[in-house]
Amino acid sequence: MQRLNANIFFLCKWGILLLIVGGVSGTLSALFLTLLNLATNFRVSHSWMLYLLPLAGLLIGWFYQHMGKGIERGNNLIFDTIHNPKDIIPFKMTPMVLAGTILTHLFGGSAGREGTALQMSAAAADQLHKPFRLSPKERTILLIAGLSAGFASVFGTPLAGTIFGIEVLLITGIPFVSIIPALIGAYLASYVTGLWGVGHTHYQIDLIPAMNLVGAGYTVVAGVFFSIAAVLFVKFTHQIAAFSKKIDYAPFRPLIGGVVIICLVLALDTYKYLGLGIPIIVDAFQHQALPQDFILKILFTGITLGAGFKGGEVTPLFFIGATLGSALSFILPLPVGLLAGMGFVAVFGAAAKTPLACIVMAMELFGISCGPYIAIACVISFLFSGSYSIYNIAENKTPKHLIFGKFSLTPLFLYFRAILRK
Repeated sequence: MQRLNANIFFLCKWGILLLIVGGVSGTLSALFLTLLNLATNFRVSHSWMLYLLPLAGLLIGWFYQHMGKGIERGNNLIFDTIHNPKDIIPFKMTPMVLAGTILTHLFGGSAGREGTALQMSAAAADQLHKPFRLSPKERTILLIAGLSAGFASVFGTPLAGTIFGIEVLLITGIPFVSIIPALIGAYLASYVTGLWGVGHTHYQIDLIPAMNLVGAGYTVVAGVFFSIAAVLFVKFTHQIAAFSKKIDYAPFRPLIGGVVIICLVLALDTYKYLGLGIPIIVDAFQHQALPQDFILKILFTGITLGAGFKGGEVTPLFFIGATLGSALSFILPLPVGLLAGMGFVAVFGAAAKTPLACIVMAMELFGISCGPYIAIACVISFLFSGSYSIYNIAENKTPKHLIFGKFSLTPLFLYFRAILRK
């Protein structure tokens, strides 16, 4: 009877925890997406807002320097806390990253939204571990559920969100008992976001030919191109960040970055690479994109994020992958929509080291029939991207004897080692 009571208490405790995490994450994402749409629409209608981007960067940098102590590392702080739980993630991360991201998009910075959703959700979830007296292991599970909930609610892909929250930490090992809490949290958060009436972008692949050996070969070639794009993005963003740190006064970093963005827009005479770029992504599924689109998005996003503006990397990676895949239809005899869909997830999977989550995400967004092409593209892109990652997890935990420069089979080795150890 005592054991039964303990089990009932355990189930009730986690039921309440996951309801709170799912409800809060879904609500925060609904608020965030609504504000993001308003900011984007206002900026598109008032193009002069771009010229205030340096001042917005100065404001963001000033607030983070004077009020953001302990949260500057963003997603990497969350990942480190999951692996080595110490202090509570400050709740101020939630309003600060929300405000910083909205300001970035309102004034024309090229950034995404995933990083913001992950930080808001995980920071909010971590506030529960003391009131509920969670052990370090339970706290880790709660944070993973928060990551899954944030990802699922902002993209409307609960299965991919579940896998992402686990897979992004897989290289260093995670408790597999977190799968069910992550799944519940992801579905609840996605459902709550929908209850608030906030929708998600729909993408469509019009033609998917039957898989054969020739088609698989072309997909492998495309996967190699996607890996190159992922590596370029990671290297460029990291190098801009390293260069920016040479500027002693932190608020001047995004200020200067904003000036550079304005100069690029004036030189290219286009606003298409600012913000999320959702219309360009959608168009890439229907029409061949320009070959330079993906390179210029890497340029704009690398400067924006590297200089210290707030947001995420994922939607820009969707843009980079979709436009690159769409442009590859000039040389690869596969449907433009299929190549765009492959690139959409494969570049992100390579840069985040989450190929399985991206395969599932593609099937949630585009349908199951694209699965064989998507799987090949994601795996090839993941392998050929080596240990380059938008997060610091893979590079910090890579066995030195497996590294040949930066390119190796290290990700594959670590992936299966983590699974086999469980």
